[in-house]
Amino acid sequence: MSDFEVVPNLQQSSSSVSKSRRKAHFPAGSNEKENLISWIPENIRKKECTYFVESSRTSDSGRIVCECGYLREQHLEDAAKPPIFLGKEWDPSRHIQEMPTDAFGDIHFTGLGQKTGKYVRVSSDTPPRVIYHLMTQYWGLDAPNLLISVTGGAKNFIMKPRLKNIFRQGLVKVAQTTGAWIITGGSHAGVMKQVGEAVRDFILSGSHKEGKIVTIGIATWGTVYNRESLICPMGGFPAEYVLDEENQGSLSCLDSNHSHFILVDDGTHGRYGVEITLRTRLEKFISEQTKVKGGVAIKIPIVCVVLEGGPGTLDTIYNAITNGTPCVIVEGSGRVADVIAQVANLPVSKITIALIQKKLSVFFHDTYELFTESKLVEWTKKIQDIVRSRQLLTIFREGKYGQQDVDVAILQALFKASRNQDHFGHENWDHQLKLAVAWNRVDIARSEIFTDDHEWKPTDLHPMMAAALISNKPEFVKLFLEQGVRLKEFVTWDTLVYLYDNMAPSCLFHSKLQKVLLEEREHTAGSKMPRIQLHHVSQVLRELLGCSTQPLYPKPKHTERPRLSIPVPHIKLNVQGSSLRSLYKRSAGRVIFTMDPVRDLLIWAVVQNRKELAEIIWAQSQDCMVTALACSKILKELAKEEEDTDTTDDMLALAEQYEQKAIGVFTDCYRKDEERAQKLLTRVSEAWGKTTCLQLALEAKNMNFVSHGGVQAFLTKVWWGKMCVDNGLWRVIACMLFFPLLYTSLITFREKRLQPAGCLTRLRAFFTAPVVIFLMNILSYFTFLLLFAYVLMVDFQPSPSWREYLVYFWLFSLVCEETRQLLYDPDGFGVVKMASLYFKDFWNKLDVCAILVFITGLACRLIPSTLYPGRIILSLAFIIFCLRLMHIFTVSKTLGPKIIIVKRMLKDVFFFLFLLAVWVVSFGVAKQAILIHNEERVEWLFRGVVYHSYLTIFGQIPSYIDGVNFNIDQCSPNGTDPYKPKCPETNEDSKKPIFPEWLTVILLCLYLLFTNILLLNLLIAMFNYTFQQVQEHTDQIWKFQRHDLIEEYHGRPPAPPPFILLNHLQILVRRCLLRRPSTHHKQLKEKLEKNEEAALLSWEMYLKENYLQHQQCQEKQNTEQKIRDIAERVDVLAELLDLDRVKRTGLVEQRLVSLEDQVHQTAQALRWIMQALQDNGFSSSEDVPPVGSSKASETKEVDLEGKAEESRPPYHVLARNLLYPGSHTLRFPVPDEKVPWEVDFPLYDPPAYSADHKDMAVQDPFSPSLESLLKINYNTMDGLIDRQSFHGLYAVQDGLPLWRRNLDGSIIRKSLKKMLEVLVAQYPLSDVWALPGGSLEPGETLPLKLKWILRREFWPQFQNLLKQGTEVHKGYLDDPRNTDNAWVETVAVSVHFDNQNDVEMKRLNSFLQGCDPELCVRWQVLDKRIPLHANHKELLRKVSTLLGAYY
Repeated sequence: MSDFEVVPNLQQSSSSVSKSRRKAHFPAGSNEKENLISWIPENIRKKECTYFVESSRTSDSGRIVCECGYLREQHLEDAAKPPIFLGKEWDPSRHIQEMPTDAFGDIHFTGLGQKTGKYVRVSSDTPPRVIYHLMTQYWGLDAPNLLISVTGGAKNFIMKPRLKNIFRQGLVKVAQTTGAWIITGGSHAGVMKQVGEAVRDFILSGSHKEGKIVTIGIATWGTVYNRESLICPMGGFPAEYVLDEENQGSLSCLDSNHSHFILVDDGTHGRYGVEITLRTRLEKFISEQTKVKGGVAIKIPIVCVVLEGGPGTLDTIYNAITNGTPCVIVEGSGRVADVIAQVANLPVSKITIALIQKKLSVFFHDTYELFTESKLVEWTKKIQDIVRSRQLLTIFREGKYGQQDVDVAILQALFKASRNQDHFGHENWDHQLKLAVAWNRVDIARSEIFTDDHEWKPTDLHPMMAAALISNKPEFVKLFLEQGVRLKEFVTWDTLVYLYDNMAPSCLFHSKLQKVLLEEREHTAGSKMPRIQLHHVSQVLRELLGCSTQPLYPKPKHTERPRLSIPVPHIKLNVQGSSLRSLYKRSAGRVIFTMDPVRDLLIWAVVQNRKELAEIIWAQSQDCMVTALACSKILKELAKEEEDTDTTDDMLALAEQYEQKAIGVFTDCYRKDEERAQKLLTRVSEAWGKTTCLQLALEAKNMNFVSHGGVQAFLTKVWWGKMCVDNGLWRVIACMLFFPLLYTSLITFREKRLQPAGCLTRLRAFFTAPVVIFLMNILSYFTFLLLFAYVLMVDFQPSPSWREYLVYFWLFSLVCEETRQLLYDPDGFGVVKMASLYFKDFWNKLDVCAILVFITGLACRLIPSTLYPGRIILSLAFIIFCLRLMHIFTVSKTLGPKIIIVKRMLKDVFFFLFLLAVWVVSFGVAKQAILIHNEERVEWLFRGVVYHSYLTIFGQIPSYIDGVNFNIDQCSPNGTDPYKPKCPETNEDSKKPIFPEWLTVILLCLYLLFTNILLLNLLIAMFNYTFQQVQEHTDQIWKFQRHDLIEEYHGRPPAPPPFILLNHLQILVRRCLLRRPSTHHKQLKEKLEKNEEAALLSWEMYLKENYLQHQQCQEKQNTEQKIRDIAERVDVLAELLDLDRVKRTGLVEQRLVSLEDQVHQTAQALRWIMQALQDNGFSSSEDVPPVGSSKASETKEVDLEGKAEESRPPYHVLARNLLYPGSHTLRFPVPDEKVPWEVDFPLYDPPAYSADHKDMAVQDPFSPSLESLLKINYNTMDGLIDRQSFHGLYAVQDGLPLWRRNLDGSIIRKSLKKMLEVLVAQYPLSDVWALPGGSLEPGETLPLKLKWILRREFWPQFQNLLKQGTEVHKGYLDDPRNTDNAWVETVAVSVHFDNQNDVEMKRLNSFLQGCDPELCVRWQVLDKRIPLHANHKELLRKVSTLLGAYY
């Protein structure tokens, strides 16, 4: 893990949600700049030359320069005559010093485009961790999921237009989809320019909104043209940079399409390649970091992409391959890339000096003369070593992968490398899957991972499933479901807790959860924030779903939760301190599965507004209609609280989609079977808090669903009770008025048992129907209002009459019914929640208001002194009771929507009054102050300011306002008359008003203009808008509000007031005296039996699948979709035609090569025939005609030389590595063909080298000097040291032993069947595994490393096992430490146990130990991909061949 992690408040996000949520956490721009200005000079340095020494070279302008390349004036002031350096030669290590950097900040490229990036000047010795810290912490870059190092030609080169487009599009695609960093040289030339133009095209295409591409240019500071403009000690914010290619000379300009620049400074000017070392170290450091995101922890992989290139590029490829970095070579780009691509598929033995020479002459025709013989040998050796590591080498050919498939080639190269290096077996597949998930490349996962080569267990995919969910990768979730992941096994209690723990902090649901946790902490008075548990989630969900649902997750009675018991080996995925490996680990506890895993995952996805993910999960649901309506409700509630408008719109759109899904499924169900479809509406869903489809639709105000024909048919059926719905209303009224008509055929019933005329239940069925109850209540209510009006107007006596008592009794029955509605709680919600639900209804509020006003009036009426006020209050109560009549009209399709219009218009009027009040009060106060002096009577003040101003709007203009119709008799001069207003200010003599009439008239005109014309017309427009809105949805609104009326009368006692008291008395006796529970049959809910419910849900799920298929077909038939499909097909066809042209060209080339091979073979055969004839004396050598061209012979000689060697394993591969182990000393390059001593190799001149080992002083007292080496006795026992070879006598030349470099022996593999396990060990400070054993010290019987593995008491027994074993190898062993004069020889013994129950094997296992805690020992299945030393793999191959086992 890296010591540095990305600081969240420095990460930029294109999401408006993230911006709105995290805005408070972002530091201000000035603070961020101040932090950068203070941090960079403290941690990052530059290099300056402190000693001026004249160089023999001159500058481009012919001026004298220093050895560092800079002019005298470009040095420090004291650099010209430093006293301590006088008389000394210029030495970079001494005369170049580090000091705080003076170039960093933002770089702004002037000219077209106005592009901005970030840059910093760093010393070549800067630690990579500091640069990585700068990039992630201060530049705000997310750690990459992949590092793409692009290398190649530094000068401009020409590529085929098609190949250029393929490369650009593929590179951008892989960077965008995987979240990669692209690292180049940063200059505006060569391959760097190609990368920059690819990014530029990506930005111009508009695709940059999908994700920003990070392109980092690492260039040499001393070679950057116009770098003076970047120098700013306090940072450039921004620094203006001019890209001037015409005048750059030998320097180079920075590429404007790169986003970040690291300019490496070694204190010199004009020297290229300074950045290579730091770039290599930085890339290696980044590749060692672990990226944790979305539940996936991966070591950041690195890949090298090569275009064109020269000698430096070859060195880069060689170093990359040596370090285990996979390389992608783009064939057709030119020079080095094409040379390697041409020979990559050949056996290494065929890659000869002659072949490389030929290729170089073709691809380096301009500079071929510069290649010396030694350089050719070196290139051949390097290319052989590169091709030998085929698992790290991928050649991209234009016709092979198809257009835009460079991204696939890059990712396949990484997979190919991972299969052969870091991991093996199941662990390798897990690693590859982690990479694919981190890159979000489901196409690569399908083609490379989920193949027939490996069989995945569903449980193995559980950790990656969780990771895909957290990181919102729906395509992977869909893939895992296709691969057999069962949500019932995946979703457990702890999995859900883990998922909610890792919700996005910007999510509104997450903030609501935090509030719940904060409240719990305050309630428990704890100092630590409690962890998220599912009952906290349930609490928030209940707020969103409404109080009518019960908690989805009950609060556990105990705090400890049992751990999961799902084993997932070889996986380590870390997320924010918790790990998936610890989540899915073996445990003695049992697994707690949830009731409905699909519901749980869907809720988790929906509350985060993850559309695609939620859609995939909903497709798996069984109770799909309830689920869709619940999601719609949750989204609508969240949208009300969401602050970000874009997110709100997305949530509302998604809520509408789920409503349409529910409508679509219900439509299919209703078409198939009306009765079963209507059962789905009232079925109690245990998974969703014992609610129903209909209830959720009403809670969410899903008018489209409720207004569906099937739902309305169900409501109509409920409205008519047990009667047929086609009975006329006049028939029902006739039977109500004269019930014996029921026993005729006037009324028909649905149930057959109610058809006989003499049936007694017929009467009950009729009077319990909601429509009949409604009509009787209307009749009762009108009777009550008529009686109430009669009492108020005619019969209101000091002492109440019998008619008045009847009104009170009637009201008492109404109060009892309202009390019953308030306290009726069949679902056990409690009084408080039932009260809240009761008062949510507007009509209930109106009922309570009317009753309270009536009771107040009754109290005043019964007191003689307040008899008249009591009558007034009762009159007001009558008004409210009359308004209550509007609720009855909701049953009417015509009047029902009009009531909604009136209610909405009342809201409009309420807000309109605020505007009106401003004008009324302003005009009234001004008028009153101008006309009347010091009016002290409050009632007349109110009249003058408000009442008169309000009446003026309707045309009642005061007569005295203009002074024309003033009459002093109509007012009181001193304001003493309580029935007259105070007179305006008048002249004391003439009693004429003295106020300015012109001003009051102007004010009146303005007032009438704004109120009558502007505001009243505004009010009319508001009313018109409201009317149009409701009128457009009249049918939906009526159907929606109709439900409330039907549900009310469906559950209402059948008798109308005041006879309803009998029903109340019956309920009271049953509940209080008989203690019987309340019946549920009056609710629109139905709890089904388990078998019936299961069958109904299966039927619903089947029709849901049909609905989804139908939707897919409709999408395909959509005109826009058809156009898109046709466009895609045309593009594919164009690609195929283009590819066909490329393939035809390649086919012609292949045929020519094949023809050339056949001609060559024919020539060889003829030459052999002629030679045989000549040997038998049939002809003389002078008469032999030439067969085949000499050029063809030369070309094919290489092939003939390598054919015999093709089956032989290469020897001395490790012993010919270009670097000695643990040293910077270079070996002399020896190609394969020059390995045998018999082959003439005049250039061979190896360096004199002997490794320094501190521990070797004890083992070998001889120093590496020649005098000491001459004292050694070879081919015999030299004291305790055995210097004899297993291969017999070896030559001693010039006092040194000489190993015979011969290619001998060939091993033939047999057919393999059985599997073997081998004991392997990983020693401290080693990255690979090794076979147990090591160097045998003089006088010892067992190697020291073997003793580390075994306990001391087992050493003698192990020696016996070795004696019984089979010797599989004895002699020379290929090793990187081998040289011409020193080499490793070893003996390998195979001790074989037939099975794991072998006594000796059990005893061996019991004595295995590790004296070092970092030592690891284990049994491993034998496989050629095990990360072992190469020479150990060869030993295992011999053992597998010996035992006939798999390898």
